[in-house]
Amino acid sequence: MDIHAGANRAFIEGLKDRLGPAFVLTEAADLDAFLTETRGLYRGQALAVVRPKDRDEVAFVMRECAEHGIPVVPQGGNTGLVGGGVPAGGIVLSLTRLDQVRDLDPVNATITVEAGCILKAVQDAADQAGYLFPLSLASEGSCRIGGNLATNAGGTAVLRYGNMRELTLGLEVVLADGRVWNGLKGLRKDNTGYDLKDLFIGSEGTLGIITAAVLKLFPKLQVRVTAFVGCASAERALTLFHQLREAAGDQLTAFEYLPDFGLEIVLKHRPSSVRPLSGRHHSYALIELSSPQRDADLQGRLETILGQALEQDLIEDATLGTSEAQSQGLWSLRESLSEVQRLEGGSIKHDVAVPVSRVAEFIETATRACEAAMPGIRVCAFGHFGDGNVHFNLSQPVDMDKNAFLAQWERFNRIVHDIVHRMDGSIAAEHGVGLIKRGELLLYKDPVALDLMHALKKTLDPHNLLNPGKVLETGDPLTAISSLTVHS
Repeated sequence: MDIHAGANRAFIEGLKDRLGPAFVLTEAADLDAFLTETRGLYRGQALAVVRPKDRDEVAFVMRECAEHGIPVVPQGGNTGLVGGGVPAGGIVLSLTRLDQVRDLDPVNATITVEAGCILKAVQDAADQAGYLFPLSLASEGSCRIGGNLATNAGGTAVLRYGNMRELTLGLEVVLADGRVWNGLKGLRKDNTGYDLKDLFIGSEGTLGIITAAVLKLFPKLQVRVTAFVGCASAERALTLFHQLREAAGDQLTAFEYLPDFGLEIVLKHRPSSVRPLSGRHHSYALIELSSPQRDADLQGRLETILGQALEQDLIEDATLGTSEAQSQGLWSLRESLSEVQRLEGGSIKHDVAVPVSRVAEFIETATRACEAAMPGIRVCAFGHFGDGNVHFNLSQPVDMDKNAFLAQWERFNRIVHDIVHRMDGSIAAEHGVGLIKRGELLLYKDPVALDLMHALKKTLDPHNLLNPGKVLETGDPLTAISSLTVHS
């Protein structure tokens, strides 16, 4: 008799007794969707997918896992991009049933939500109360708040509102031993010791399981204006950003950068898309100003700023979205870019950040280096100029074999990440570390910082049960995870 198999069966039966058989999935067909992420980089395996209904059931599951030594991989919408939610045995703890809005305090301007709430549902709840929750991502219709917190998500409005760390006042967290830390306070000032919530935000489920959060709300926006501009270089786009920030202040909500190649593949693969400008340009910027004041003349302000930029040769052409439909059409050009890249063959992706002042320099330097390393490679560098986050993606040469191209991923990591490191940047900006960048940390992270991270992990999760092998090298072989062909 297999002693481990018998112990695992007893463990699973104990979970079914408490949660109900319908919420402890063990059949292969039921597990399949939980074993890989959106990009399909890795595929894992699990004993079961467990779907608790509330914090107390999450705590029960963790106590049982701690007693039996069973690893736990927390999962929300499973929209991750770096392998952080892929299981290597143990159980997948799906938080999708924890989807309640617990409280909305209009005077304190906060909303308390459970980790399984879909981001769009939180946005809608805030909107119905006359407020704004500003986090906005392409996956907002399927990603969940717990995952947003676990990866410290940013999105398109970071420039004005900040990452999830800046949007969060309090957390409720189940620890590795099943204890619950109740830090659900809507306080903007609390200096009673260490700020524990910041340990868990961005930790990718390796230190604790976030079950609820108190999030900040903001005044609802009454006026928006969007523009799409063409520039002769990334450097001129950066200068335009600087001037806009000086002139518009916090009314500048977004400044998104796209290269010519990026716009052209969106127009190629999305027939409903409309070319926004009459000609082609080296670089493009998607700009949004917004205000909660109904009488704010944002269109006039933006027209004035862009008119001055045209006179200074900072921009070559521009168009304004004069209606909601036109603005949405301009935004769709940016939001479709990640999706259409896969239609151009293999894509080697880098999610990096450098100081805002060096964004244009980074794009130009890294582009030259990659083009020199592989003639015909097509650089697709786009992202959030306002916070220095660039998605520096590389599409395969047109006539190259996809698998042969993807086999060069490590070589291009060295090229791109070395440049990022020299510019005092980060090799993981908003998607997280997960599995795909775990080894990269050993090359670029400060050794003292790595020692501190290992010490925190050992203190909070001494038996390495929480998302083991993610973010940090823990010495545990991930034999259950196998690489798959990258398809996007």
